[in-house]
This record gives sequence, C-alpha cells and structure tokens, in this order.
Amino acid sequence: MEVTTYFEEYEIGSKRMSFGRTITETDFVVHAGHTGDFFPHHMDAEFMKKSEFGGRIAHGTMIFAIGIGLTANVINPVAFSYGYDRLRFVKPVFIGDTIRTRTTISEKLDDPRRPQMGRVVERVEVLNQKDEVVLVCDHIYVVERREAAA
Repeated sequence: MEVTTYFEEYEIGSKRMSFGRTITETDFVVHAGHTGDFFPHHMDAEFMKKSEFGGRIAHGTMIFAIGIGLTANVINPVAFSYGYDRLRFVKPVFIGDTIRTRTTISEKLDDPRRPQMGRVVERVEVLNQKDEVVLVCDHIYVVERREAAA
C-alpha cells in the first residue's frame, strides 16, 4: 500500500504493529546459506544443548531482516531509509517462536544537508509471542517537507 506522508505529518508517539511470522528451521538454513554464518550457535543442536540457551538460537541478522521486512507493508514515496542506529539483540529467538514488529515515531529532526527534507526516527522493537522485546533499533528516514513539494 502506498501512503504519502510528509515530514510535518509524522507525529511523535504514533505506533504501528505488524502481523506475526513464525521462525522455522528453513529460515535458519536459508539465512546461513545467504550469509555464510554457519556458527554452531545457529546450526549445531548438540553443541547448543549444553549452552545456557538449551538449543539453537536464531541469527541476530536474520531476526533484524525479517523484523524490518514485517514493517514493509506501507510504502511512503517521499521517504527514504537513511539507515539504522543502536541495534541490539536483546533476547534469543528460537525455531518455533513467532515474532512481530512494533514501530514508534520517536524523534523528528532537521536534515543538516538537505533543507527541503527532515529526518524521522522510528524506534523498532521486534517482539516474540510472549510480548518480550527480542531486538531493538532506531530506523532513520529522510522525508520530504510539504513546503518543498509545493
């Protein structure tokens, strides 16, 4: 879905929640193949039985990618991703866990290099089925100002 939202229209504190997505064995294997990360933490059940987690844990980068992907149901043609800050893997995710992503607009700033744009910071929290935060980061967007579009 496409929704045009200019910088001035973003409201601090506004939230969105994605649908859920269950993490599977296939996700582990495909992500390891894409990234080359075959560390035993993700791929060796026997190795991880002895760990504090008691079983294999998902790649943090996979949870980040899937968690962000869950938010990609609204396209804003006047906003562009500038990047991510403060990425943290807060709790482990296991095969069979269901994650969903909550976003909250946390900050609006002037863009120091582009006066016709502003920056919008969106706090991203990936939650598991117990509503525990498993990943958190800040997504920064560069967004056109309404006056610049006129």
